[in-house]
Amino acid sequence: MYREYIQKVEALLREITGEEDVLLTDGGDHADIASTVAFALAKKERKNPAAIASEIVAKVSARPDAAGIAVSAKGPYINFVFGGEYVADSVRAARGADYGQLPARTERVILEHTSANPNGPLHVGHIRNTVIGDTLVRAFRKAGYSVEAQYYLNDMGRQIAIVAWGVKNLHYDRLPNEKGDEFIVRHYVEANKIAKEKPEIEPEFDVMMEKIEAGDPETVKLFHDSVDICAEGIKETLAAMNVHHDRFVRETTFLWNGEMQKVMARIEKLPEANHEDQMMYLDLSDKGFGNKYVLRRSNGTSVYAARDLAFHLWKNGQCDRSIDVLGADHKLIGAQLQATLSLIGERPPEIVHFEFVSLPEGSMTTRGGVFITADELIAETKKRALEEVTVRRPELSESERQQIASAVAIGAVRYDIVKVSAEKSTVFDWKEALDFERQSAPYVQYAHARACSILEKAKAEGGFAENYSYADPYEIALAKHIAHFPYVIEKVVMELRPHLLATYVRDLADLFNSFYRFAPVLKAEGSVRDARLTLVDASRNTLASALDVLGIEALKSM
Repeated sequence: MYREYIQKVEALLREITGEEDVLLTDGGDHADIASTVAFALAKKERKNPAAIASEIVAKVSARPDAAGIAVSAKGPYINFVFGGEYVADSVRAARGADYGQLPARTERVILEHTSANPNGPLHVGHIRNTVIGDTLVRAFRKAGYSVEAQYYLNDMGRQIAIVAWGVKNLHYDRLPNEKGDEFIVRHYVEANKIAKEKPEIEPEFDVMMEKIEAGDPETVKLFHDSVDICAEGIKETLAAMNVHHDRFVRETTFLWNGEMQKVMARIEKLPEANHEDQMMYLDLSDKGFGNKYVLRRSNGTSVYAARDLAFHLWKNGQCDRSIDVLGADHKLIGAQLQATLSLIGERPPEIVHFEFVSLPEGSMTTRGGVFITADELIAETKKRALEEVTVRRPELSESERQQIASAVAIGAVRYDIVKVSAEKSTVFDWKEALDFERQSAPYVQYAHARACSILEKAKAEGGFAENYSYADPYEIALAKHIAHFPYVIEKVVMELRPHLLATYVRDLADLFNSFYRFAPVLKAEGSVRDARLTLVDASRNTLASALDVLGIEALKSM
């Protein structure tokens, strides 16, 4: 309802003022929505903005289509407060099975995320990419978009050549229950160690890179088999985190289907293109880049950037909006990619850059073999969650406690990562992430479980209200916040800021808990009880919908 009422206020102000942008803003503690349009009009009309605001209030109040909206002026600010009908309608809408789902849109979206090199397991640094990307995918679908989640699979290049060399020369046996990514990283770490001790083997990596670019069947099979084994393990980790990619796209695709050669031919015609023997690079100094943007090496082989350009052109042919999630260490190459696509008249992708997540235990590096994997993070979080659940619910069976602990752990990891805006670095705090009493995923999940418990207890004693109204301030605050959910979904996809949803659902849990404490439900009587039960059901449904978009299970019991 919040979206609809904003649109109503916007239309009224546009008609009355003649302004296209009516400068709507959050109303804070005084109103549901406010406008500062009087300031803009004051400059044009050379009148006092407070006087203009009063005139606008009078005109809006006289309009029949403003019924149910209280409008007032506080100096130059115009405040709008939505009335009882809005509150009741918001609660009614929030009980729908698809609450928050926005109308279908025709725009097609491709969102690429994670795309970690298949040379070992995902580590804690990678999964911030994963959580941000998957949450955005879910939010776009909730906002009515057709979305394809893609993983760009690096199946060539130097790091994969090192992996392939290790698989070819080390002959390790796969251990019982060893995941594919764990098996591959043993080869990668050892091959790097050998190369450090024996630099004379380095040219072997270069030869392998030349062979795969030439399409040598034996080398292609070796690279692809090694990558596929690792990707198999990565997919298991992603599945454990409730993450699914619709398509894994191989980097070599664009080398062998001719798309890379086509884009390179276009780039070579640019005045910014330069050659040094066989090496080709772009001089993007006019765009603010001081270094060379190399697309072909001196030995004639292509670099990752050349295939990446072809990949993005291919994506543009299949979507209306292309979005990449990249770490802060990719800001330069991301900006160079965007600049190059613009130079050849193509649409550059939107890029969500994120700073890194770390653990108090230290930093991570795959090459040296010193890192904390996502699997280890999840396992440790599950262990700690199980300890907490066992203390709280000792009467449950082992399997029930394990099930709750697993959902709590995955929720804790996802929420703790996504709650911080992407441009800020963060440290995963075990204690805070698993705190049932503070603003964490378990805290939100517990609010949902509490709502389910209230409704279960009320089943034998009464039903929901058909016609209801709310007067208690805790009821109204909760209902009005529930009404914001579809608007928040829309804002997340417009601004590409998934942390906004994490903030919203935390505040929703806060408001529900305050309502539960100060406006008793089961002890209330008659129509008040039924109306409050209806509000509990709306809260439950909204919490479940929001948690689903965050990729977190809405538990019925904790």
